[in-house]
Amino acid sequence: MTGIVYKSTGSWYTVKTDMGAVYPCRIKGKFRMKGIKSTNPLAVGDRVDFDLDHDNNEEPVGVIKKIHDRKNYIVRKSVNLSKQTHVIAANIDQVFLLITIDNPPTFTSFIDRFLVTAEAYSIKTVLLFNKVDTYDEDTLNEVRYLAHIYRKIGYECIGISAATGKNIDKVKALMTGKVSMFAGHSGVGKSTLVNTVEPTLDLKTKAISNQHMQGMHTTTFAEMFDLTFDAKIIDTPGIKGFGVVDMDKAEVGDYFPEFFALKQNCKFHNCIHVEEPQCAIKDAVEANEIAISRYRSYLQILEGDDEHYRTEEWMK
Repeated sequence: MTGIVYKSTGSWYTVKTDMGAVYPCRIKGKFRMKGIKSTNPLAVGDRVDFDLDHDNNEEPVGVIKKIHDRKNYIVRKSVNLSKQTHVIAANIDQVFLLITIDNPPTFTSFIDRFLVTAEAYSIKTVLLFNKVDTYDEDTLNEVRYLAHIYRKIGYECIGISAATGKNIDKVKALMTGKVSMFAGHSGVGKSTLVNTVEPTLDLKTKAISNQHMQGMHTTTFAEMFDLTFDAKIIDTPGIKGFGVVDMDKAEVGDYFPEFFALKQNCKFHNCIHVEEPQCAIKDAVEANEIAISRYRSYLQILEGDDEHYRTEEWMK
């Protein structure tokens, strides 16, 4: 039988067949994914082949024997094993990155790391600036400034309110007929947005922690849901950190679209845009044609500063 992994809890997987039947499944033996040092061999969105095991006359349990090739996947660093990755989800058509200016704050360093990773794995990203109904004029101006930066690069940006429903129709139109993933820090409103898009799901939500100004984790494992308007959504745990993994310094700039567009104008073909003379990227930063925040994020990724990039020190 063939189906798609809808939920992973580490050792058990919920798999739904093309006919709509749902089975709990487990892996027999070990899977090795080519080129991926991953803590989890299977992820939500994976297409798998499995056999049904009817032992002991109990409810049938699936035994997964094959993982189909992935068209893409998105990863984060493993929490406990820094040398390995954790595959968040696979076979995604697009990811919506939820951003809040405060309550909790989403720093540009996080946004840029996420975008670089999505670019590297060929996943389209749409930026959703959530909670716009709660912002004063100064904060809204900050939203407009950030949206201007990312629209200029080519990313679609939408100001939304999951609480009031503002521009949710635009989000649903983009989701129709596709597998989408919502991502962002805990507390930015992912579960609230999913509930607004599809109220019957009734995902759990929690208030922001006043002590740390970031959300309480409400989603423990990634899970896919079928929606009523011909769409699928993958709800993910809140991502506190998002390190760029297994990326050579020479290729990092290629995943910044505005860098890639100009790099042929650099004097040296192997320019990494740091200390080289006659660098088109540095000239563009000086001329305010490339946002300084993007260049800072680029330098941080080159320096490999994965552990402390979210600290306020970086924003001074």
